[in-house]
Amino acid sequence: MEKTIKTKPTVLSVLSMALLTFFTIFFIFPFYWIVTGSFKIQNVAVQVPPEWFPLAPTLDNWIALFKTPVLRWTFNSFFVATCTLVIVCTTAAMAGYALAKIKFPGRNFVFWLFIAAMALPKQVIMIPLFTILVKLNWINTYQALILPAVGWPFGVFLMKQFTQTVPSELIEAAKIDGCTQMGIFTRIIVPLVKPGLGALAIFTFMNSWNDYFMQLILTRSVTMQTLPLGVALLKAEFTTPYGVLMAGATLASLPMIIIFIVFQKYFTQGITMGAVKG
Repeated sequence: MEKTIKTKPTVLSVLSMALLTFFTIFFIFPFYWIVTGSFKIQNVAVQVPPEWFPLAPTLDNWIALFKTPVLRWTFNSFFVATCTLVIVCTTAAMAGYALAKIKFPGRNFVFWLFIAAMALPKQVIMIPLFTILVKLNWINTYQALILPAVGWPFGVFLMKQFTQTVPSELIEAAKIDGCTQMGIFTRIIVPLVKPGLGALAIFTFMNSWNDYFMQLILTRSVTMQTLPLGVALLKAEFTTPYGVLMAGATLASLPMIIIFIVFQKYFTQGITMGAVKG
């Protein structure tokens, strides 16, 4: 029988474990606080010193939350995030294939334009974008929340890096066999860059779900608000229902946590494969 060799923990390993434990607790604590706070009454939720665990839990905050249009807000968030995901992944994959494998005049210039666009914050393009949407009469519509994300520079950059890892010999062989550009894209490129598409889908969904600024500017009615926006606007004029806000924040954060847990491997693949091999 093979003997297992036991190694003594070093100072560095102990210190690393202590730091990892500290940062884990540090980042998990805010979520723990809003979850427990959603089951506290108003006075207890804001008392000092705080009550670290609800001694008298209540569902009043959740009942009050579901008396608001929270189900409509949740539907809006899922619909906008899902449609944005599909459109961004499709356009980014096509653009990435064109920039990585198709030679055309100005290809490098176009790619560097996308790189430069990644450095621009949304606030810079907000005024011209808002003007265009007003002229199209799209304010307070789903189009205004979905279509501006088309051509997301980060998505194009990520898919271009992934597509570069596909051997060009496969594409040349497909051309010899008479395959069209669309056939090459659907039959060769897409299956080989699935990890990149999975990572981009997750990034796009999270970015769209949490896009408070754009949703605040482009919506007008309560029925068009998304979940993060609707929860943030639950504040009353004179008092703030912290328990209800914490219940709404818990509900808004659950999809992100579930997606991260289920598709965690795509995060690492999306960062390492596309960045290292590109």
